Amino acid sequence: MPQRTISAPGYSSPFLDGYDIDPHRVDKLTRGESYIEDIMTDRLRLVLGSGNYQPSADRADLAGYDVGVITVPTPLHEGVPDLSYIEAAGDALAAHLRPGTMVVLESTTYPGTTEELLAPLLEKGSGLIAGRDFHLGYSPERIDPGNPVWCLENTPKIVSGIDRDSLHAVNNFYRQLVERTVPTFSCKEAELAKLLENTFRHVNIALVNELAVFAHDLGIDIWGAIDAAATKPFGFMRFDPGPGVGGHCLPIDPSFLPWRVERALGRPFRFVELANDVNSHMPDYVVRRLTEGLNHRRRPVNGSRVLLLGLAYKANTGDAREAPAARIAELLLGLGAEVRGADPLVVADIPTDARLVRVDATAEEMATSDVVVLLTDHAEFDYESLLEHAPYVLDCRNRLSGAGEKVSPL
Repeated sequence: MPQRTISAPGYSSPFLDGYDIDPHRVDKLTRGESYIEDIMTDRLRLVLGSGNYQPSADRADLAGYDVGVITVPTPLHEGVPDLSYIEAAGDALAAHLRPGTMVVLESTTYPGTTEELLAPLLEKGSGLIAGRDFHLGYSPERIDPGNPVWCLENTPKIVSGIDRDSLHAVNNFYRQLVERTVPTFSCKEAELAKLLENTFRHVNIALVNELAVFAHDLGIDIWGAIDAAATKPFGFMRFDPGPGVGGHCLPIDPSFLPWRVERALGRPFRFVELANDVNSHMPDYVVRRLTEGLNHRRRPVNGSRVLLLGLAYKANTGDAREAPAARIAELLLGLGAEVRGADPLVVADIPTDARLVRVDATAEEMATSDVVVLLTDHAEFDYESLLEHAPYVLDCRNRLSGAGEKVSPL
């Protein structure tokens, strides 16, 4: 994620300064090459051509901004939030903060970050007082990569401020960018709302993942049970099992809450801890099921050729961050399997053993594999070819429901 400020004099006909500490990213943006899949190159070049957008890696170019929006990563290191990127962005903005300007944090973080960390940092670096001399707020990003329906413009935008005037300023700014804003009473409410969204999904995915394991061992079709339950028009929201969670949100964001609760209250947040445990072990379950399937066909894992179909963490995106494919590949390689991976959308290497061979999802690759594991059901995959040529498929997404004995659902 870029570290950037948005400068919008008068909040109309804005001039945008895109600031990032990575010169390589800035060079790509300057050439009109988008490195974010949901931002089309044509759209980027249109903005560049208008003369209203200037990417830069020079802090001096931040001078004169009116609105600074911080959108930086907030990773975890051994369960502890790393807010150094927020601190660095805050330092960069503080050096050019002026009376009447506004700073908004969008990065996912624990409740209290805006008021307890960012505000003092900005005040110290500028000599100004938040809420008196400049506006400060929090508005979490809600982007869903690969979603063709919901985007920045039509997804309701939560907005907050450290005081009434800041909330008003933040709300007015985002109302120019999105169809609907959702004001909250405080920054802490907005910060918790973002974590609640991701924790809700994380916990429910863990629930259905554990049910999938139990259902298989009990000889029950979990997918049929989910389909039946989903017919209830109230009181039920569908979640599907899978090979594990991935991306920059679910494997990381829910852990902010246990850390914050333990630190502030001295109590554990058991739901999230259990969900983390269940979801993190799903790659092991996938390997167990693959081993069972190969044994049933009188094939050992050691020496078998395994094709992992889909390396991204979810369908129709090229984002492989924290994707379960990496862990599954490592486990299989450790058991002596020959592992190959196919994903037309993932350009970067995934962080796993170099023995994972990247290939195209051709009929020949499928036919020469002992098992194909469908991890991510991209629309681009040829599923008819998969059914025709693969000798055995472990379908982790139920994409091939009812396809016959050669397909095993997760």
